[in-house]
Amino acid sequence: MPRKIRQLIRDLERAGWVLTHQKGSHRKFEHAKVPYVITISGNLGDDAHHYQERDVKKGLRDAQ
Repeated sequence: MPRKIRQLIRDLERAGWVLTHQKGSHRKFEHAKVPYVITISGNLGDDAHHYQERDVKKGLRDAQ
């Protein structure tokens, strides 16, 4: 079962990612140690897509 958007956002925030921009359901997160942004789209209760989970996993690994 896919995780929810709110779970992905919580994981990013716990790892030090900061919400820098939001427009509609699109949220952009940045981290001081990582040279790219992660965009998470969707409402908080929506199921996350596989590519969103992949991007968050990569971002968490790179932020360590």
